[in-house]
Amino acid sequence: KQWYQRRVAITAGGNSGRLVITPLTDRCYMTLTTALHLHRGGSPKGPAGTGKTETVKDLGKALGDYVIVVNCSEGLDFKSMGRMFSGLAQTGAWGCFDEFNRINIEVLSVVAQQILSILSALAAGYARFVFECREINLVWSCGIFITMNPGYAGRTELPDNLKSMFRPISMVVPDSCLISEIILFGEGFNNTKVLAKKVFTLYSLAVQQLSQQEHYDFGLRALVSVLKYAGRKKRLLTEYPDEEILLLAMKDMNVAKLTSDDTPLFNGIVQDLFPGVETPVLDYGDLQTAIETQLTTDGMQRVPVIITKVIQLYETKNSRHSVMIVGDTGSGKSVVWKVLKNALTNMWRGNAAESKNCVKEYPINPKALSLGELYGEFDLNTNEWTDGVLSAVMRKTCSEDSADEKWILFDGPVDTLWIESMNSVMDDNKVLTLINGERISMPSQVSLLFEVGDLSVASPATVSRCGMVYMSSLDLGWQPYVDSWLSKKKEKSPDCDSALIPLL
Repeated sequence: KQWYQRRVAITAGGNSGRLVITPLTDRCYMTLTTALHLHRGGSPKGPAGTGKTETVKDLGKALGDYVIVVNCSEGLDFKSMGRMFSGLAQTGAWGCFDEFNRINIEVLSVVAQQILSILSALAAGYARFVFECREINLVWSCGIFITMNPGYAGRTELPDNLKSMFRPISMVVPDSCLISEIILFGEGFNNTKVLAKKVFTLYSLAVQQLSQQEHYDFGLRALVSVLKYAGRKKRLLTEYPDEEILLLAMKDMNVAKLTSDDTPLFNGIVQDLFPGVETPVLDYGDLQTAIETQLTTDGMQRVPVIITKVIQLYETKNSRHSVMIVGDTGSGKSVVWKVLKNALTNMWRGNAAESKNCVKEYPINPKALSLGELYGEFDLNTNEWTDGVLSAVMRKTCSEDSADEKWILFDGPVDTLWIESMNSVMDDNKVLTLINGERISMPSQVSLLFEVGDLSVASPATVSRCGMVYMSSLDLGWQPYVDSWLSKKKEKSPDCDSALIPLL
């Protein structure tokens, strides 16, 4: 074996989380370090949720190198890429370019020459070299890595001269059972080998037996988020045994996105895997009272389905910072998030010990704007940057120091044209990367909320990054609408229902 020998930098990274080491990550580490030794880049490839970006970040952390993750999009031009490469070369940091094959093929041909000049200078051992007609410093520790989802919509094939500069590594099937066992152990559970096997089996059977829905994802991202959510519940509910806590977490995180036909199937799988284990019933006393009061204030009916969906949205938002409410028109999507927003605001304002005061929403219709108007764009002729609506809203909300919750609401269809540029915001990086090189980090009090009709054109990379709350108009029915309408009529004419109900 040829081990990668280098001077390891000493950095203060804090006590942050680390990846679970599996045979796949070991093989990826060996491939990437060999690529660095040969003065080449690394290129992990594979479907969404297999740990490509996280493996690069963890390797950089282990070697003491700062890793900058950039979410690539069609709007990137050769000048923007050149600025990023110039910065990486002069600082010695690593650049991990996510979804690299989304960049236009015309830009990739120029990018190939930019990367070649850096790698050639590294191989020659230069301390200074000419890049884009300017002589700049070169720090030996810099590295360039790209990750790709082959076969997804909006992806291009890399040119051969660019492929030859990167050492490829295939990341297809992560060892989910081993990862589950280590995460459960880290969260403080006992008997983790048995529990991890049950969780892994549940998700495997869910993929095989439940219907194929566009908003379903039972991959590694969903699995890890369930286990971390279970760890938080374990620290809150110390009196319950481990199996009951895990069962509660799996139901909280999965039942919200299931259709009415799939719910009994899922419950059957859970009962087979956890025989004789009862799901703990949590008391949402103050929250439920606030929800019911808000429904009455808004002139709506206290339908159990809506109250349940509001609580499910609350729990899903506690576990994922990106949540999608999926459902047909008239299924109550807007009602659910508005009721939760007002209920939380009223509850926090009535509690003197609570640091938060309210929930603010920032609605955006992404399909009413072009990509340049949404994210911002460069004028290649004048080199002038025009800010976008989303970039301006995120910069404002993320820079505020108040503890109030801020929901950035995307009310409109989700498609690959605009949503793919938010992949780095929706995953664990929580950073919006703009074409001008600006990086906007999203703090914990800011979250994303999507209100969509369906996800028929969304890629698996998008679906796997979000928590889902599914709403069906069949579950709600027509009766609540009629009752709310009649209650408004009664305010004007108390005897109207005796005349109207027979007609209805």
